[in-house]
Amino acid sequence: MQTGSTPQNDRTGDSALGELGAQARGASGGLLPEIWMQDGAKRVEHVLARLLRAEHEAELMAAMRYATLHGGKRNRALLCLAAGALADTPAHMLDDVGAAIEMMHACTLVHDDLPAMDDDVLRRGLPTVHVKFGEATAILVGDALQAHAFLTLASLDAPGDNRIALVRELAQAVSAEGAAGGQAMDLSLVGKHVELDKIVEMHRMKSGALVRASVRMGALCVIAEDVAHAALYCALDHYSACFGLALQVIDDILDVTADTATLGKTPGKDAAAQKPTCASIMGVQAARQFALDLLRDAGEAIAPLGPRTERLAQLLQRANAYLFRHAPCA
Repeated sequence: MQTGSTPQNDRTGDSALGELGAQARGASGGLLPEIWMQDGAKRVEHVLARLLRAEHEAELMAAMRYATLHGGKRNRALLCLAAGALADTPAHMLDDVGAAIEMMHACTLVHDDLPAMDDDVLRRGLPTVHVKFGEATAILVGDALQAHAFLTLASLDAPGDNRIALVRELAQAVSAEGAAGGQAMDLSLVGKHVELDKIVEMHRMKSGALVRASVRMGALCVIAEDVAHAALYCALDHYSACFGLALQVIDDILDVTADTATLGKTPGKDAAAQKPTCASIMGVQAARQFALDLLRDAGEAIAPLGPRTERLAQLLQRANAYLFRHAPCA
């Protein structure tokens, strides 16, 4: 394991930019969003490639790499890195935690795509894992990715208490109170008329719980959740609750309005499967305003924490721009 202190300019990976560093900073002195996001996603993908080594031509590892290394916006890893910048978490630690989060996210996607679940044949513009490798291998891919995520956190260069907190946080996010419970609720609602509150509850569990964990884990690497830091975690939780729900509402909207090239998966599946969503219950324009309101609320939640939340705010701005680009106001 790596030990010793991390230089200040390496805390969020800025030193990895080399000579680009001076050119990549905006008027405020902060790193421009497109630079740190691209750099952060690239670093996390390098860690994923290292942790999921293809030393042998085993189909399982090949399928695990296929599920994690072939595209994706890396939103959850970037949330972890952005919260880590707020907490001064060392870059090498954030990269490993971000990789663990992405492995867990890939696990949920692989299982979500299975015929017994949402039965999707496309993910990120490519055949889903069960289509390419078979259903049995896809189940094992999800199981193995979950195990590798926890192995990564257990081996982290961090004090034992921090590692335990990180493992607990990620486990909670995919538990019966998190993604697994949310997926079960999602399946139970198919073909039913339900109130918006029920859809919101399902989204907060199925996808929102992992968003919340991603934000919290960036800080938990170095800052204990205790009375002294209650205000910090309260603000981060409000931010992630709003942002996580906004991302899912945007996804619901794009399922109605976007094409396969934009989505990377088959559009119109929610309606075809008779799945109630925010867009189907509220209507597209009302759902769009709901997402915008949530993004605004997320920004207000972290405003009291000051300028160190710049990267968390930039992720909100990117989501806002994405919504305007792919679902313009009617």
